[in-house]
Amino acid sequence: MTRFARARFLLSAAAPEQFPSDRGVEIAFAGRSNAGKSSAINAILARRALARTSKTPGRTRLVNFFELEPERRVVDLPGYGFARVPQHERRAWAVLVDGLRARASFRGVFLIVDARRGIGAGDIELIDWADPARRAVHVLLTKSDELDRREGAGALAAARSAIAGCAGVQLFSAHTGAGVAEAQRLLCEWIKNSPAVSDEAAGAD
Repeated sequence: MTRFARARFLLSAAAPEQFPSDRGVEIAFAGRSNAGKSSAINAILARRALARTSKTPGRTRLVNFFELEPERRVVDLPGYGFARVPQHERRAWAVLVDGLRARASFRGVFLIVDARRGIGAGDIELIDWADPARRAVHVLLTKSDELDRREGAGALAAARSAIAGCAGVQLFSAHTGAGVAEAQRLLCEWIKNSPAVSDEAAGAD
């Protein structure tokens, strides 16, 4: 049985005031457009089409919330780094993601990076935005099945160097399932024992 048997789509938000109540724990999935974010969510939650995938970069333009269990949510953020997106839409996305950042329930981020491209400036900015001193950040190097063993090891080493200890990192493939179990274990740990929850708050659960 899947670890997330109760996972379900909760809502899509076009503005922060449409977000669910700021209670519990939220773990975001973020990444460049077309890096494989929706496929990663579906693989980790063991759902074939819970998060919609598209071959058109920049297709996700809302913040999508998925409930794993009461007051435990995954948040699918709009992709970034797609040059054809109009400036007014980029500004709207900034308002959305900054609205998430202000929430007490926002506790961690899975950063989706295409292993063939490596960590870019936008990814480093996303890590800084997430504030690793306050929230856990973990990088999934997706589409790793398209690299051979030597290339995969090189991509992993390069990513570790680029993030300089600010986040965890692993190879991942939604297609072959490589790294999925590791990511599932980490998500379970985060939603049940959030690194941003104080000892006092944890004792009150």
